[in-house]
Amino acid sequence: MAAYDVLCIGNAIVDIIASADDDFLVENGIIKGAMNLIDAERAELLYSRMGPATEASGGSAGNTAAGIASFGGRSAFFGKVSSDQLGDLYTHDIRAHGVAFDSVPLSGRPPTARSMIFVTPDGERSMNTYLGACVELGPEDVEPAKTDAKVTYFEGYLWDPPRAKEAIRLAAKLTHEAGGEVAMTLSDPFCVDRYRDEFLDLMRSGTVDIVFANQHELTSLYQTPSFETALEAIRKDCKLAAVTRSAAGSIVVSGDRTVSVEATKVERVVDTTGAGDLYAAGFLHGYTMGLEHRLCGELGSLAAGLVIGQIGPRPRENLREAAEQAGLLKHLERATRQA
Repeated sequence: MAAYDVLCIGNAIVDIIASADDDFLVENGIIKGAMNLIDAERAELLYSRMGPATEASGGSAGNTAAGIASFGGRSAFFGKVSSDQLGDLYTHDIRAHGVAFDSVPLSGRPPTARSMIFVTPDGERSMNTYLGACVELGPEDVEPAKTDAKVTYFEGYLWDPPRAKEAIRLAAKLTHEAGGEVAMTLSDPFCVDRYRDEFLDLMRSGTVDIVFANQHELTSLYQTPSFETALEAIRKDCKLAAVTRSAAGSIVVSGDRTVSVEATKVERVVDTTGAGDLYAAGFLHGYTMGLEHRLCGELGSLAAGLVIGQIGPRPRENLREAAEQAGLLKHLERATRQA
């Protein structure tokens, strides 16, 4: 039996979240709906211009790890922080969510990463990220015992720092040798544009078995305006793909099988930060429990629907209790007994 259900590898980032209007984004040269990489100087400038803000530990894969733990799964995380105030905050938060996190912090420079996230009235989030300590993640941070996971999952954002690529490839190798699978999220259309050929090679070489994406990332990957064309392409390139489509739900493809999953209805979209991360959490929890793809997608939709109704990317509700209220817990309990 694997030591963990899911090992997540990603950028350990503290999210600083504030409301803003579209004019603010234009005035400050912020690309709406994207993750904009910034340097320390711009980070300080944007921080000085922010209104009242909420600070919380985030980062795409870290959010997924926290979501899996909230469902009752065994999750671990690799990510680099520094030994500073934000690094202490991040470490406390992710451990408090029940995630195994033991990455050794840096001595203080560069500082822990932070992302200034501006949420517009339509719920869209625009991220401005200073990577700081994240870029120092390397193969020495791969703990072999934690790679004994049913699935090792990493974020495409982490493909920016070169030594992180070495860490991901090593973790993928160890996980495959232990009998597990490797998953990735494409993260962002701009991230896809930077690393299209490398992402496709990861899939086609068998390094990555499972891919998570939204429809914009998927069409960007295959450089086509046609969602259907892109869907047929990814079907051939990996074992399993789960593609989210906002209010239109998600589509899961594997071989010649296609499953459509409805989105969870929400009264009001407050903040879309973490929606894709939490979808991956629900899906992967179901998948590592042996549930069929439709139920995995429903767990993903449930988690995503809950997180967009709040400020911040980590679920405040216990996701296992939410699954019970939605009538999905019985499937998880049956899968647990069978395992």
